[in-house]
Amino acid sequence: MNYFLRQILTLLVIVALGHACQSEHPSADAALSARDILGKPGYLAISYGGYRDRSRDVQPTLGQLKGDLRILHAMRVRILRTYNTKLAEASNLLKAIRELKAENPGFEMYVMLGAWIDCKDAWTDHPDHSAEDAEANAAEIWRAVELTRQYPDIVKIIAVGNEAMVKWASAYYVQPGVILKYVNQLQELKQQGQLPADLWVTSSDNFASWGGGGPEYHVEDLTSLMKAVDYISVHTYPMHDTHYNPDFWGISPAEATLSKTEKIHAAMRRARDYAIAQYQSVVDYMHSLGIDKPVHIGETGWASASNGFYGIDGSKACDEYKQGLYYDMMREWTNSEGIACFYFEAFDEIWKDAANPGGSENHFGLFTIDGKAKYALWNLVDEGTFEGLGRNGKPVEKTYDGNEQLLLEEVAEPPING
Repeated sequence: MNYFLRQILTLLVIVALGHACQSEHPSADAALSARDILGKPGYLAISYGGYRDRSRDVQPTLGQLKGDLRILHAMRVRILRTYNTKLAEASNLLKAIRELKAENPGFEMYVMLGAWIDCKDAWTDHPDHSAEDAEANAAEIWRAVELTRQYPDIVKIIAVGNEAMVKWASAYYVQPGVILKYVNQLQELKQQGQLPADLWVTSSDNFASWGGGGPEYHVEDLTSLMKAVDYISVHTYPMHDTHYNPDFWGISPAEATLSKTEKIHAAMRRARDYAIAQYQSVVDYMHSLGIDKPVHIGETGWASASNGFYGIDGSKACDEYKQGLYYDMMREWTNSEGIACFYFEAFDEIWKDAANPGGSENHFGLFTIDGKAKYALWNLVDEGTFEGLGRNGKPVEKTYDGNEQLLLEEVAEPPING
């Protein structure tokens, strides 16, 4: 008997025993659905990974997770996004949230639970994008089902795959039909009463693979997927395109006489508008198919450092000042439009490019590994938001000792464009 059939049989046994997991931990929060919190005032969203080390073999402890949760809760984050169910972090995070809720009835936090999806032979020299890693993928979905049933007051969304359809994810991408299969399975479990009826199911992917890109993405299975999900979760990364598609990036000749900060603000407004255009391309494609679903942002972010394509020897995009501007601009736009924005990300994670400490992937956090608040959050430090809170045994303080002039000395002007 194959793995997936074993999991289905196990699930049927659980269903026959009733919904015990849902009733063991009754909570008023269970009445809130994704529809009630996504894009709503007071419910900021963020992508979260709690890893401190160069390898995910070192899992964050329950105490470390609770410390991070207290910091994020203080800054009014109420929805976290995770990425896989295989590693212990996701289940421990849910446990940490439940324990914090028990300690403090005012503690409120929800989760968009990610299930990682791979193609056959992913992360090898010869990935097979025409097939999937069926056993591993089924296990990811099964664990997501189990965790949702165990924590229905916390898990409000399951996301099938992370950038799993976009073709530049060459190590692991699958065809839309694979994502559709698992989305349909989860929707069927909802209809059968085996998952909460108001649980939302989606896939979180690059704007291009949601139809905002070229015609290679405009396939029948994508149309079916857009109809099957409860909402569309879109990724947009102008920072990456300062290298790969830089037409929007930089300073126009007419802006050459502006001050340094004025030039940077002008460039970052164009970056924000570029992100808005990518988001809108998905909305437009969806409407062209006669589909009308909520569209939220599953990821967007801006690294604070890069020794590669986006640094001083590249597009000059990455520093804390530009990161802070992008964060503020994106929060302002999405909040005004009622769009949830799972900003990427909460804390720096150095495992992502462990061999290259200066790589941009290690520096997307709004906090450093040691819990220092980057420029984007300096105002919250001034307001006393993080008083009494800390990370890795250190209090939350500002980077650069809060010296904006010192920060600006290390900030490069974007290049003249045109």
